[in-house]
Amino acid sequence: MPDVSEDLSSLFRRANRGDGAAYRQFLIALTPRLRGLVRKGLVRAGRSPDECEDIVQETLIAMHVKRGTWDESQPVEPWVYAIANYKLIDFLRRRGSHGHVAIDELADILPAEPAADTDLTIDRNRLLGTLPDRHRRVVQEMAIDGRSAREVAEALGMTEGAVRVTLHRALKAMGEAFRRGST
Repeated sequence: MPDVSEDLSSLFRRANRGDGAAYRQFLIALTPRLRGLVRKGLVRAGRSPDECEDIVQETLIAMHVKRGTWDESQPVEPWVYAIANYKLIDFLRRRGSHGHVAIDELADILPAEPAADTDLTIDRNRLLGTLPDRHRRVVQEMAIDGRSAREVAEALGMTEGAVRVTLHRALKAMGEAFRRGST
């Protein structure tokens, strides 16, 4: 039986090198697993598993934005699951949950402390600077600050769908700026 973790890591390595088809395959294979992990965390926290979609989307966005921080010598799943766990905790904090989120399953793979990477922050800020104001604000609030599409839509007077479309376009523009070397 093939090693699914290695297959995902291989796909993500290829995606990071610009292979769009590999990125699509990676997302198709990863998203159901991610959805299951988030639903399980919500249930443990006493929340409805129906609330998982925003967390999954926020995780995928954060993963996309921070993909340069993944150590390619390591499996990709623990890295993505750690991001999902942080997004789940952020979601529960925003919703005022006092539930318990068990991370015992991830204890062996979570880093003790995230490494600060000033170069990535500088690159991110330069890429954000290439965007129009509304796009920059959507990326900042959703992908960096961890707000939901609903919260950003309310703050900017947009629909949730328009916020998601704006985020998608902004991330695409940032990716193109990165590939062009505009940072």
